[in-house]
Amino acid sequence: MGCGTAVGKPDKAIPLRSFLLGLLTRGLTLSYTHTHIVFLWGVEDSSICLFQDGIRPYSGALEPIFLTTVFCGEHAATVTHPLPAAFSDLLPHFLVEPDDVYIVKNKPVTLTCRSTPATQIYFKCNGEWVHQDQHLIERDVDPATGLPVMQVKIDISRQQVEKIFGLDDYWCQCVAWSTTGTQKSQKAYVRIAYLRKNFEEEPLGKEVALDQEVLLRCHPPEGVPPAEVEWQRNEELIDPKTDPNFFITVDHNLIIKQARLADTGNYTCVAKNIVARRKSSSATVIVYVNGGWSTWATWSACSAVCGRGWQKRSRSCTNPTPLNGGTSCEGQSVQKSACTATCPVDGGWSEWSKWSPCGADCTMWRSRECTQPTPSTGGKECQGLDLQSLNCTSEQCPQTASGAEDVALYVGIVAVALCLTLLLIVLVLVYRRKKEGLDADVADSSILTTGFQPMGIKPTKPENSHLLTIQPDLTSTTTSYQGTLRSRHEVTGKFSVSNGPLLEPLPNGSHTLHNGKLPSDPNDFMNRLSSQTYFKTLPRDNVNTSYGTFNFLGGRLTLPNTGISLLIPPEAIPRGKIYEIYLTIQKKEDMRLPLAGCQTLLSPVVSCGPPGVMLTRPVILSMDHCSDACLENWTIRLKKQSYEGMWEDVLQLGEEVVSEPYYCQLEAETCRVFTEQLGRFALVGESLSMAASKRFKLLLFAPAYCSTLEYNIRVYCMDDTQDLLKEVMQMERQLGGRLIDEPHVLLFKDSYHNLRLSIHDMPQAHWRSKLLAGYQEIPFYHIWSGSQRTLNCTFTLERQSMSTCDLTCTLCVWQVEGEGQSFTLDFNISKSLCSWNDAFQIPYLIRQKICSSLDTPCPNGADWRLLAQRLKLDRHMSFFASKASPTSVILDLWETQHFHSGNLNQLAAVMAEIGKQEAMIFLVSDGEC
Repeated sequence: MGCGTAVGKPDKAIPLRSFLLGLLTRGLTLSYTHTHIVFLWGVEDSSICLFQDGIRPYSGALEPIFLTTVFCGEHAATVTHPLPAAFSDLLPHFLVEPDDVYIVKNKPVTLTCRSTPATQIYFKCNGEWVHQDQHLIERDVDPATGLPVMQVKIDISRQQVEKIFGLDDYWCQCVAWSTTGTQKSQKAYVRIAYLRKNFEEEPLGKEVALDQEVLLRCHPPEGVPPAEVEWQRNEELIDPKTDPNFFITVDHNLIIKQARLADTGNYTCVAKNIVARRKSSSATVIVYVNGGWSTWATWSACSAVCGRGWQKRSRSCTNPTPLNGGTSCEGQSVQKSACTATCPVDGGWSEWSKWSPCGADCTMWRSRECTQPTPSTGGKECQGLDLQSLNCTSEQCPQTASGAEDVALYVGIVAVALCLTLLLIVLVLVYRRKKEGLDADVADSSILTTGFQPMGIKPTKPENSHLLTIQPDLTSTTTSYQGTLRSRHEVTGKFSVSNGPLLEPLPNGSHTLHNGKLPSDPNDFMNRLSSQTYFKTLPRDNVNTSYGTFNFLGGRLTLPNTGISLLIPPEAIPRGKIYEIYLTIQKKEDMRLPLAGCQTLLSPVVSCGPPGVMLTRPVILSMDHCSDACLENWTIRLKKQSYEGMWEDVLQLGEEVVSEPYYCQLEAETCRVFTEQLGRFALVGESLSMAASKRFKLLLFAPAYCSTLEYNIRVYCMDDTQDLLKEVMQMERQLGGRLIDEPHVLLFKDSYHNLRLSIHDMPQAHWRSKLLAGYQEIPFYHIWSGSQRTLNCTFTLERQSMSTCDLTCTLCVWQVEGEGQSFTLDFNISKSLCSWNDAFQIPYLIRQKICSSLDTPCPNGADWRLLAQRLKLDRHMSFFASKASPTSVILDLWETQHFHSGNLNQLAAVMAEIGKQEAMIFLVSDGEC
């Protein structure tokens, strides 16, 4: 080893590690000039070897080496940069660590490492130390702490990286030393950047019809770093944020959602990274429009003035005009038809008649007619006289007594006058009888024009019991009306006190009615409604319609198992009036609700009426909705149909004005609409972002009995509302189907992606699928619009043997590039299942006592405001305060929320919390209520 050093283990040998640690712990560093000193120092997995030309890494085996002579020649080690004693035990930490870099073309890259307090820093690349000569070292002192700061840089060339053959990546890491120990930096990977020239897949030109979806595929060239992709149309950048009709997928494909004429052009896929920029070949997209015929023009006049000729009519291929290579209209643009023009016939006189006998004035007459022939098709009339007179000779003049003639004439005149008088009397009587029979129609139609006009009852005519408004005899105002189902003509009498139960049994299971009664003839009621102009679209079936008669006590109409009800609060109908009210569901496909852009139908279309009735306070219409109830993602509007059939926005949720006749509370699955005007309503939403989602319900049905090898599973995807569930259940009963799994809820997002369904994991030994494709797909727009009520698809399976009854499989349902669900089905095809509920209402007297107790403001706050807070309805305080009886409106809303599950004990507990003794009123008997 030279210079007086000895390797071995002599008696007075000084371990080099102890010697150096003794120096370094005192904050010293060693610098050497021409001294020939050789020793090893092991530090973790790194070793440093000090040679005469400086410090270099040592990668050999570590063995203990003892130094007997540490100074050689005339030169001795010098001590520089003492460390403050307070920081002598600190580990080094990195101020700057090397980062991943790319080598572009042949330019070397620089890695930098900076640490404090550090006595030495060296780079290690791919497990080997970098030579000291390749380090650029800078030393400094942190002015704030007085600690030494070292910064080291190295350059990595393309040749160095390429020499490492077979390794995934070239990496470097720096190691810093202090007097206490070492620290390693993060690994920095050095890669050679490139971008190949050829695209793995280039877009292809297409010709598409107007409004069709277009997909242009692009797979960029291989590159490091991976290339970013953008699309150009006619050399101009496409930005999906400014034009939402474009969508770029995760795998770089371009989707044109609905092709427009302006989308015709050359499309280029552009790939770029830090090395280069590549363009694909252009794909020409041509959006064509197929021609359509206009309506036929009217037939032209016959070409012949008289006799056989031709007439024609034409149409043009302009609805729309074919564009960009679209097909022209097929068929004839001109139609010809033979015609016969009737020739004009001039009139001709018939023969003169015989002369009449000589009259009292000694004159006789004869006549002729223009009938030989009769003039026609523009022919000329006969010219000349059609009547001739001639004086008789004196011998031919009759000689009669004038007195007798005058008497006969007067008698005839009197007889004719009497007959006319009798005829007039008969006509007046018939007219009055018919007018009385038409009273109902006049009353019905007046609802549509002049409002709701009450009419007096005619006791002697029970056939007029179908009037929509009746003026009853209310001489006994202290009795309570519980809505017994009596015939219509009994209303003219006084109301009888009923001590029966609050909810009386109904004639059949199709209606639920409280505090009201059904008309004596439901079919006659529906026929009269549907005969009115405004009610032409009302369903004539009684299953989806509920109706009844109500007075000031109010009540409720309910469509069972649909989530739709109409609460008529007490005093909503003026005292002294009785209304016949109906509630019905409209078929969405019959309504043709106008939807634009991202709008979608969120609720059933519900009609209640008749419109135009006078209400003194709002009624509450409850109906299900299928939005995610997050108003941040939606703009939700309440629409109402006018008398003219136009749909109008009457309310936007979140922007209600308490002075308006409409108000709305949106709950998780239900919408409560306060309205002072009856009519036809629907809830329409417009998504504000792709985070907006609708709740859909998935229902799985299969045949209740299977006598063949083939077995069908029907999967319905529909809005999550009870009315649609009821409709599908009824339809499947008619088809002989049964529900084979619990309904599942799926959130469907406004992301323009279709819904896919597939079946997996069937026991191949017993079952096989007859579906040719791997999955079935329902288009996005069919689902999102909400206008198609019962979308479904069928999976046809085949069992290998008639004895196979058990089926186990997995149904996967997912939105393309979105979330999905999978359901495990395990059932026996020879078994079956089914079930449904009842209702609740606050009695009238209890309601009156609560209102009188809480409507008056209380200094300690124990009034209607505290009731709203306890019932968790306090966000509608301003709406309640605008009403004459805030407590009554709060009870109306709470009653509609808890129609199926509520009871008086719940309300009593809330009253007890408020501290009102009126909680004891709930102990009254049914007869008192």
